Amino acid sequence: MDKFNSQIEVKPDGLYTPIVREWSLEKYRLVGSYCDIFTSGMKNKWNQLVYIDLFSGAGYAKIKENNKTYLNSALLAMSTPIPFTKYILCEQDDERYEALEKRVNRDFSHLNVELIKGDSNKNVSKVLKAIPPFGRGNTLLPFCFVDPYSLNLNFETIKSLGQTLMDFLILQALHMDGNRNFDTYLNDENTRIAEYLGISNWRELFEKDGIANRKDFVKFLATQYQEQMSKMGYQKAKRFHQIRSNEKNLPLYYLSFYSKHPTGEAYFKKIQQRVKPQLSMDL
Repeated sequence: MDKFNSQIEVKPDGLYTPIVREWSLEKYRLVGSYCDIFTSGMKNKWNQLVYIDLFSGAGYAKIKENNKTYLNSALLAMSTPIPFTKYILCEQDDERYEALEKRVNRDFSHLNVELIKGDSNKNVSKVLKAIPPFGRGNTLLPFCFVDPYSLNLNFETIKSLGQTLMDFLILQALHMDGNRNFDTYLNDENTRIAEYLGISNWRELFEKDGIANRKDFVKFLATQYQEQMSKMGYQKAKRFHQIRSNEKNLPLYYLSFYSKHPTGEAYFKKIQQRVKPQLSMDL
């Protein structure tokens, strides 16, 4: 059987299409490949498979470097040979939401899709309500992709969703946001990191002898996030898939996979082989 093409080019359709950088294609390949292996590997083991995208975007994305247009994560997940039972797509931006809705209705009307407009940090109760009922004889396994542009992701959001069995692939903007805004976040009045980690006294944990060192910040954020996830029963991610810029080869962000079962970890390692090898963060 041929491998699923997780980089699908499409023709511009006149609807709003955000411009992204070339390295986004690697992210799309990783997400699309995981959705493919997830649905094909779990189709006979679970009655229902649910895809959740907390930052769905417009469905299409135009690459700045070559002007080509591709399906983004949400529509890639809807294009796998074996579909999910249900798709829950969230988007806050008005233009992106409108374009996503039109594309879903036009091209994927045969699938069970629920769109939720607004901030996912505030709409987590709506996401939970959209997940189909399950029980004995009606099992369910969700996969949640979380793709924020920054560290604007409250840990309480992930905690609420992860109370039951659910796999996560989370974009952690540790370099492109965390490191770049180190001085801003260190300010006592700023609450972004406290909300991101779910740790109100994170500064006390980070500072050593009253000194906060910028070079340790990324590793600190990643380590604390791992600890928070492990408290919910998730295995500590053994690898972070690192995305780097094409221009100066600078680290931008990590795609971190979390599962409560070894099978999820095995699947993620397998699909990393479909995408070019990346560096790991040694924690």
